[in-house]
Amino acid sequence: MEIILIKQINNYQLLTYSIIAALGGLLFGFDTGVISGAIPFIRGEFELTAYQEGFAVSNLMIACTVGALIAGPIADWAGRKKVLILCGLLFLISAIFSALPQSFMELVIARFIGGLGVGVASVVSPMYITEISPANIRGRLVALNQLAIVVGILCSYLSNWILLDTGINNWRFMLATESIPSITFLFGLIFIPESPRWLMKNGDEKGALRILNIVSDKNNAVKELGEIKESLSRKKASIKELLHPSLRKVLIVGILFSLLAHLTGIDTIIYYGPIIFLESGFQTNDAFLASVIIGITNLVFTILGMLMVDKFGRRILLLVGMAGMGVSMALVGFCMENDIISAKWTLLWIMTYIASFAMSIGVVIWVYLSEIFPTKVRGQALSVATMVLWLGNVILTQFFPIMMEAFGGSTFYIFSIICLISFIFFFLMIKETKGLSLEQIEKIWI
Repeated sequence: MEIILIKQINNYQLLTYSIIAALGGLLFGFDTGVISGAIPFIRGEFELTAYQEGFAVSNLMIACTVGALIAGPIADWAGRKKVLILCGLLFLISAIFSALPQSFMELVIARFIGGLGVGVASVVSPMYITEISPANIRGRLVALNQLAIVVGILCSYLSNWILLDTGINNWRFMLATESIPSITFLFGLIFIPESPRWLMKNGDEKGALRILNIVSDKNNAVKELGEIKESLSRKKASIKELLHPSLRKVLIVGILFSLLAHLTGIDTIIYYGPIIFLESGFQTNDAFLASVIIGITNLVFTILGMLMVDKFGRRILLLVGMAGMGVSMALVGFCMENDIISAKWTLLWIMTYIASFAMSIGVVIWVYLSEIFPTKVRGQALSVATMVLWLGNVILTQFFPIMMEAFGGSTFYIFSIICLISFIFFFLMIKETKGLSLEQIEKIWI
């Protein structure tokens, strides 16, 4: 009975730490999703061209790319917890100043600050959860970060819909609401410990063991500490050494995974959902409501994916999900190209696409990227992979309005073809990591 109670307490504390860290993901989701409701009104407020409209969205992603690039080295130097606090501050500053701009450039600067926070959080939140989680439940705990992202997106869609009829400054209220979760995140970070792997890497063995005893049982804590020692005893790698033959393959897989994940079109739905629904024939209020429905679908199937990721594994979810994404994107293109087809069919196939994404790539990407890289280079390698992820995001969000002007609904056929390419990549290159410790995963790649 005593052993069971201790295990329950440890699991409770581990879950608490993971949820708090995952609030960084919630802010990530909120910050990226809130612009979808604001952009139709910002476009009118500042009389934006198609290129400026794309930049109003993509400048956040450019900042995300910078944030992701610097996140790993900063987290390796200062520690995971301190960097998460920095993220919270960036989110809060951005939320306040995004609601106040009098010019398009002021809005760009305010959103850029938030983008830095998103980019850093996209690396460090899953990294932190990965490093405190036992192997047998790591997939589900790291997937909390994706769940939080999805909840953040849904919250932003809901707040956008609620604030839709608040007058000409509705978009300012939409952007300002991010200050609420930002303050909550900063408060929660007071109570989490530092990553045991970071402590061990910096010579604090007692501190590392103390944290491992909290998040795992005593026997596993000692065993895991030994595995961390063995991993860290190997020669430390520099950025240049990431290209060493022993690390090159896993880095290439991480980079291609990151790039393809976003080029399949997910960001067009997240950032331009209301505009897509308006183009397909919905009225304004219905278009915003359709985005809420998409957010709910995203949440439900993310939870489903979390329940399956440690049961069925990463690889099978990716293959099944990508097949569904490819078919549904082709059908979205068909519906958008045929005016006689009801807009409700467009919504249905976008829901199918979102469901397929959420239960596969949406859950797996942060789990997989956080676990495949060796401990000695995890911060650096994860930064590179995540930077590429955001570069894909920048490309998509910047050029989607231009693509829609040039190709109309046929744009979605392009995304369907990219889904096919991604399916082939997953089939050939992705290795299963279910149930393996981080140190065991390291050995299957090296």
